[in-house]
Amino acid sequence: MVIQVNDRIAIEENEVRLEFVHASGPGGQNVNKVATAVKLYFDVERSASLPPEVKRRLRSLAGRRVSRDGVLVLDARRFRTQEANRRDALERLLGLLRQAAVAPRPRRPTRPSAASRARRLEEKRHRGAVKQSRRQGLPAD
Repeated sequence: MVIQVNDRIAIEENEVRLEFVHASGPGGQNVNKVATAVKLYFDVERSASLPPEVKRRLRSLAGRRVSRDGVLVLDARRFRTQEANRRDALERLLGLLRQAAVAPRPRRPTRPSAASRARRLEEKRHRGAVKQSRRQGLPAD
């Protein structure tokens, strides 16, 4: 099965590995018997579905959640059921992938306007005058 990220990118379901583990927290008597928490593993480095620039942005976005081997690990344990945590983990993966798929707009250097430069210089002159008047013991404007 294919997981559609956007109109250009889709990943194979076999690239995502899910592992169910015991979760701490709420769950009543079930908490020690049922593995409801989900660990999702996605090998960013070996993924054939992602272009190199998307892989780079994904590694940057995920931060410490990507291991040295280039495997993204997401831990989902917000809900009491396995299915809800599984869905949460997949949604979080898709959110990261969609965010990484969008190329940032290139920054265009801008220059301050003449009016803003004049305001800045006037403020500097005013502050200088205030400080100068404090030195001489005169009252400030």
